[in-house]
Formats: sequence, C-alpha cells, structure tokens
Amino acid sequence: MGAAMRRIHVGNALSAFGLGFTVPYLYVYVAQVRGLGSVTAGLVLAVFAVAALIVLPFAGRAIVRRGPLPVLLVALVTAALGALSLGLSASAATVLLSAAALGAGQAVMQPALATMIVDCSTTETRSRAFAMQFFLQNLGLGVGGLIGGHLVDTSSASSFTLLFAIEAAMFLVLVAVMATVRAPRAPRIEEAPGQGPGGGSWKQLLGNRAMVQLCVLGFVLFFACYGQFESGLSAYGVEAAGISTSALGTALAANTLMIVIAQFAVLKFVERRKRSRVIASVGLIWAVAWAVAGYAGLGHGSQTMATAAFISTYALFGLGEAMLSPTLAPLVADLAPTGLAGQYNSAFALVKQLALAIGPAVGGPLGASMHGPYIVAFLLFSLGITVLAVRLGRQLTDVQNQPSLARSRVVTQGGAPAGADAVAPAEA
Repeated sequence: MGAAMRRIHVGNALSAFGLGFTVPYLYVYVAQVRGLGSVTAGLVLAVFAVAALIVLPFAGRAIVRRGPLPVLLVALVTAALGALSLGLSASAATVLLSAAALGAGQAVMQPALATMIVDCSTTETRSRAFAMQFFLQNLGLGVGGLIGGHLVDTSSASSFTLLFAIEAAMFLVLVAVMATVRAPRAPRIEEAPGQGPGGGSWKQLLGNRAMVQLCVLGFVLFFACYGQFESGLSAYGVEAAGISTSALGTALAANTLMIVIAQFAVLKFVERRKRSRVIASVGLIWAVAWAVAGYAGLGHGSQTMATAAFISTYALFGLGEAMLSPTLAPLVADLAPTGLAGQYNSAFALVKQLALAIGPAVGGPLGASMHGPYIVAFLLFSLGITVLAVRLGRQLTDVQNQPSLARSRVVTQGGAPAGADAVAPAEA
C-alpha cells in the first residue's frame, strides 16, 4: 500500500467516524432537543437524500473534468460548514439548510474517494483496496456512534453542539490529510464539439449495457438491504417479533461485528471467483436472512428464539455486505472507460441514494403493518438479485468478471500457454 492509498484510507475512516458521531442522534436532536417536532426531523432526513440526488449528477462531471481531489476538498469544507451550522441551528429553516449542505457534502465524498482509490490501485489490488475501505468505514461508524452516544445529553443542547463541532473538525482534519495526497491523475476527458458539459460521458455510460444492468442490480441490492435496516426491518422486528430496543441495537452491532470479522477472510474467497457468482451468492444468503426474519416474527417459538433469529438476520446481511465490498466498486471501476471512473462512480452512488430514499418509504409501512407480505416481498427481491447477477455475468468479459484470470495469463506468458490448465485454479 503506497503513501497515497494510506492517506485515502485514513480519510475514509475519519469521514465515517464523523458521520457515526451524529447520524444516529439526528432525529432526537431536531425533534426533541431543539423542539422542532417529528415532522421537521423527518424532513431533515429527507433533505439528506434529496441533496444527494441533486448534487451527484454534477459531481461525476466535475470529477471527470477537474479530478477527484479538488472535488473532495470542496465537499469536505461544505460538509464541515453544514455540520457546524446544524449544531448551532435553532429554527426549522436553518436546520434544513444546514442539513442540505451536510448531505450534499457527504454524498460527493463517496464517489470522489472511490475514484481516488481507483487511480491509486491496479486491477490486481483494487478488490483488496475497496475491502479495506469498507472495513474502515464500518469501524469508523461503529466507534463514532459509540463515543457519540456517551457525549450526548438530551437535556442539554450544548452537548449536541459539541457533537456537531467535533464532526466538523473531523472533516477539516481530513482536508489537511487529503491535501497532501499525490495520486496519479486519470486522463482528462474533453467535451466533444456540439455537446453540453458532461453530455458525452452520460451518453456513453447509458450506452454501456453492462453498466446499466449493474446499476439496476445495485438498486435492488441497496433497496433490499441497506434501505431496510433502520426502517422496514427494524419496524418489523419491533411490531411482529416483539424485539426490544436493546435487542435491536445488538442486532445492528452483530451486523458490524460480522463485517469486521469476516471481511478479509471473505476477501480470499471472493478474489478467486467470478464476480457475478459472488453477487448471486449474496442474493441467496440474503434470501436465507429474510426467511430467518420470517421465523422470528411469524413463527411460534419463544421470545428468546425470536430474538436470536432476528440478530442472526442482521449477521447474515453483514456476511453478504462483506462479500459485496470487494466486488461491486471494483467492477464499476473496471467497466468505466479511461478517464470516466468519476462519472461511473457518481452514477452508481446516485443509484444507491435512490434506493436508500425509496427503500424506507416502501419498507417502513410494510414492515410495521403487513408482516407476511413484507417478508415474502423482500425474500423475492433477494432471489431477484441472484437472477440479475447471473444475467449481468453474460455481459461481462472474462477478465471483468474474474480479474484473477488476467494474473494467471500473465504468469503463463513466460512458460506454458495460458490454456485451461492455467485458468482452472482461478475458478476453484
């Protein structure tokens, strides 16, 4: 790992730590501490999603034309100002404006950092780099949430002001760290005559059938998993399975713990197999997770068994996430033409934000009131992931689907021909 990649990973950890510091307590802060009510608190959460959807199409264009580092620095300063302002806001208008700035900055960080990882890695090292990114993000979120929970006091607005001030400081520290990064620069893409800014790159992206299929698959993945964690699935657990709030916290901790424990063990398994098959396997694992959740809420076991089953559901989701982290992001990078990684990363981040915006709106009411249909619907969504992954595999080249084949062929160039004997070990 080079110096640039080390700084990028530090940046990922710091940004996740800052987010973990405040996000879990945002609703309580707005609704109760500032006394603005549940409607305003709900609007704040919606503003995060809307701000991301607005800025991400422009972020991809800016990353392609200016490079990821300048875009990242602007996003970090914007997020820092939004966080600090949010901690000082006392009216609905200023809270919503501050949330828009914070949400926009956070949204742009993701594709900018992902593009820097692409620029600082090779096809052979990319899966491991993105696995490390996901590991550090979850670790940062968990540690940030844990420390933040011990600092907040719902009877004191100043404790939340301190919380948001620390988050802003984390973003500014990250500005100082990332400003020292000297990453290789991808070739700049100039606009073709007669095209608007970014028009050619968007047209090229939409003409890439494999990328379009990956975006559809990504939407279903994020909708059926991340979009349900804190909305539909938690509502289902409380209403149908009788899960206590402390058990719900344990389930979320089990998800993070599974990722932290399994990430690098899973990486060795994933690197030797076709990406489409790995994603298809995740669909099957998540189908099992939804079936276990069904037992927790619809079965006739004891409360202890229901709680254990519900916690296992979150752990199974974590196993699937650990398999996806070294698979999805590197695949997006490998599908992007030279110089367009920023555009492709932003497009995929946009799809993710759409899924995270729609997922809670659909899953929340279903999970709270229609328990059987909720489980069946998302079990079918998970099986749909498997089907879509298999179809995507037909659109990928051999090396896009299984980068280890490229290494096998390079090794064999100096000796025996790269035939079936050389490829077989990579598929084992």
